[in-house]
Amino acid sequence: MPGIALVRKPGPRISEGIVTHLEREPVDHQQALEQHERYVAALEGAGWEARHVEPADDLPDGPFVEDMVVVSDRLAVLTRPGAKERRPEVVSVAALVRELGIKSVRIAQPGTLDGGDVLQVGRTVYVGRSGRTNDEGITQLSALLPERHVVPVDLNGVLHLKSAVTALPDGTLIGDPARVDLPGLLVPAEESGAHVVLLGGDRVLMAASAPRTCAMLQERGLNVTLVDISEFEKLEGCVTCLSVLII
Repeated sequence: MPGIALVRKPGPRISEGIVTHLEREPVDHQQALEQHERYVAALEGAGWEARHVEPADDLPDGPFVEDMVVVSDRLAVLTRPGAKERRPEVVSVAALVRELGIKSVRIAQPGTLDGGDVLQVGRTVYVGRSGRTNDEGITQLSALLPERHVVPVDLNGVLHLKSAVTALPDGTLIGDPARVDLPGLLVPAEESGAHVVLLGGDRVLMAASAPRTCAMLQERGLNVTLVDISEFEKLEGCVTCLSVLII
């Protein structure tokens, strides 16, 4: 059953967002705003209630709200991003979490954790060891989620775990075996085809840059909604980065 989707509009400094594994390209703020509006409309069209985090015009990576909080069984784990310049983004996300009445806990120094490194599949939580998430952060997350089975995962050449792998509604992992070593991966036709947002039931959200993977998933019986997020992809963003879904 759809619930609440936390989102944040891109600010005017989005073109200054951090780029790690890509060559920097110009990012059009107006186009990013329009793409974000359509992304939010897709979530709302699937029954999710969009709740906007307070604008953060001075924080270029602000729209990538997924990295700021991990929600599991109505517990919000506020993260400590691995990139120091992103840590101020947590403050306003924490404020909205409080407003929603959700209990919250925090990752503490010296741990670092980005929400983009956390993939929840049933009772299993895969966590990527990345340039943004360290072993201490993974250890703390495991202690904060004692009812879940936390599995550390090594990454190769990607920003976050969910840059390489996500899960389909039936729990099947879809991702790039060259980037992440997990058994039973369904391999997408495009790199961005590894990024899937579960909207409820057989409905999933994907980037328009993965049309062949879209067709592959439709053949598996899934109802796929495509959204163009090309401006965010220039900053290593994907469809999962732009929201936190809370059931």
